[in-house]
Amino acid sequence: MVHDLDSIERIGVVGAGTMGSGIAQVAATNGYAVTMRDIEEQFVENGFDSIESSLDRFVGKETLSREDADAALDRIDGTTALGDLADCDVVVEAAVENMDVKQDIFADLEDVVDDDCLLATNTSTLSITTIAAATESPERVVGLHFMNPVPIMEGVEVVDGEKTGEDALDLAHGIAEALGKTTWESDDKPGFVTNRVLMPWINEGIRAYDEGVATKDDMDRGMKLGTNVPMGPLELADHIGLDVCLHASETLHEELGDRYKPAYLLKRKVDAGDLGKKTGTGFYEYE
Repeated sequence: MVHDLDSIERIGVVGAGTMGSGIAQVAATNGYAVTMRDIEEQFVENGFDSIESSLDRFVGKETLSREDADAALDRIDGTTALGDLADCDVVVEAAVENMDVKQDIFADLEDVVDDDCLLATNTSTLSITTIAAATESPERVVGLHFMNPVPIMEGVEVVDGEKTGEDALDLAHGIAEALGKTTWESDDKPGFVTNRVLMPWINEGIRAYDEGVATKDDMDRGMKLGTNVPMGPLELADHIGLDVCLHASETLHEELGDRYKPAYLLKRKVDAGDLGKKTGTGFYEYE
């Protein structure tokens, strides 16, 4: 059994990168104490810098008061020690998309936290069942896939592993909703709902652009105006990170076959180090 929603006081986050810091920020903004852990002090500091910048933007837009922003920041503790997550009621892992890394984290977490702590992974493509197999209690392991950027995006994908318990699923939905999110549920199939549909869409947009169907501006403009999506495939790929898109596409290609084969131009841009908005150059240029 895992905790019930009303007893949740502290949320742990493993990983202080873009996703981890975003999850920590949203949890703290909604009143939870947070422990954010990464493997190096510099990574933790970078996470705090990202959170402060994000909170400042909300204050500047007058959607959050300065007092509430400061209070949220005060609720977050940073650490490099996994043992500091011992008093967490829920832990969300948001580390690199690598199965061996995730399995090691979950095996170690099980030795640190209490038996009723929910263990969630933010993976966007990897099997929840395989991650959970590294633990002695797979029934409390669940997918909790936040969207990027976490403080802005409303949706959270809850993924049901082969041995995930009903109480763990219920708590995952409840936690996401307590953080102001709306959930949907997916079985533990490659790519779940979002990436299974999104990655072929992005890759086909890249292929069509590469084949000269349209300029990049017209490719994105056509998809936005023609299908009422907020971003076209090239712009969205830049915001996600071209390396992230490539890794997700490669994983799905391996699991599901050639219809998920990454576009050649996507691989070429990643090889060139043009990863999108985070590096300043992708399909578009950024400050």
